[in-house]
Amino acid sequence: MMLRKGIFQSVIQIVKRPISSATVSITKPHRNTYSRTYPTLLVLPDGSTIQMRYPEPRAIIRLPLDINTLNDNEKRARLELRKPKKKMTVKEATSVSFDASKYVNLVKKKK
Repeated sequence: MMLRKGIFQSVIQIVKRPISSATVSITKPHRNTYSRTYPTLLVLPDGSTIQMRYPEPRAIIRLPLDINTLNDNEKRARLELRKPKKKMTVKEATSVSFDASKYVNLVKKKK
């Protein structure tokens, strides 16, 4: 009987679920009170995506790209995108000659 109890207890210890900080990423969070989290899409620098829960309501979180890992052409193109855009100059409209008498036949008269 003692031998069986010892084996049974060792089996229970092996089967017992280990609780750690990594458990939440594998299964649901086991807590008595749950903090409000929102489904969010995390975009890694290589373009791959991960569905995760985030405490603030965000649709997409994009992680920054490390510029030091890019080659010269890609680095130059990324830095060009960061520079401010050139402002467009708007030309003033020239005087428009509008003749209302051309459109009199399109207006319906009241009876």
